[in-house]
Amino acid sequence: MTVTVPTSLTDALAALDDDPAGLVLAGGTDLMVQVNEGIRRPGPVVALSGIDELRSVYRDGDELVIGAGATYTALMDDTGATLAPALAQAARTVGSPQIRNAGTIGGNLGTASPAGDTLPVLVALDATVELASRAGTRALPISEFLTGPKSTALAPGELIVSVRVPVARGPQEYLKVGVRNAMVIAVASVALVVDRDAHTVGVGLGSVGPTALAAPDACSWLGTQSDWRGDDVAHEFAARVADAARPIDDHRGRASYRRHAVGVMARRALRRCAA
Repeated sequence: MTVTVPTSLTDALAALDDDPAGLVLAGGTDLMVQVNEGIRRPGPVVALSGIDELRSVYRDGDELVIGAGATYTALMDDTGATLAPALAQAARTVGSPQIRNAGTIGGNLGTASPAGDTLPVLVALDATVELASRAGTRALPISEFLTGPKSTALAPGELIVSVRVPVARGPQEYLKVGVRNAMVIAVASVALVVDRDAHTVGVGLGSVGPTALAAPDACSWLGTQSDWRGDDVAHEFAARVADAARPIDDHRGRASYRRHAVGVMARRALRRCAA
C-alpha cells in the first residue's frame, strides 16, 4: 500500500488523476472502522491532511464557504455557529471530541450515509457541493450529489473541494434521536431552516430514506401560513414532514417509530423557530 500526502490541491488532483482508484483519506473516522473490521483493504491512499486550503471556512457575500477538510469542531466555532447554526448543532452531536476534531464535512459528504449528521442540514439549506479534478471544476446541488445510500455523483479522479450554503437569515434547528443521548448514530433526524428574507423554509431528513431527504410539500404548505405558533399549524406541518420520510426497519429502529419520531421533531423544531 502506498500513501501520498500532497500539500496542495493541485498535487492531490494530480495524484488522483494518475490513479483514479486511489482511496481519499480525510479524517478517517469512517474509513478506519471499515479497515479495522476487515470490510475494506485500501490500496493506494491519498491523504488530505496536509492541504490547508481545504480546511478554510469563510463568508463570501451571502454564502458561507466550508472547505471539505473543515472538521466538525471547526463548524462549531463562532463563524459556523453564527452563519450556519443548524450545521453547528449537527456537528455538536457527532461522536466524542476526538471524533469531532478528526471527522470532516467532506468525509460526511463522501461517505453519503443516510445517517450522516450534516447531510439533512445541507439538504435543508439547499447547499451546493463544489468538485474538482485535473480536468476542471463543477458544482452540484446537494440533491444531485447524493444519489443513494453511500452513493454520490463523484466521478473517478474527482475530489470534494468545498460546500456552499446561504448565510443564516432566520432561525435554524437540528434535532435527532438515537438509542442514547450522546455519541450515537441517528435513528432519525430533522433539520429546519427558515429564510425570513426570501420567505422560504427548508427541511432535511436523515436516517429515514436511502439518502438525506427534503420535504417540499411540507415547506410549500408552511410558507402559506401566516401564523406558525398555533397547534393546528404545528401538527399539520409535522404530518406533512412525516409523510416525506421513507423509513425502513433495521437493527436501530422500526420504520413506524422513525416516521413518528420525524413528526415529533418537526413539530418541536417549528415551535422553536416560531418562538
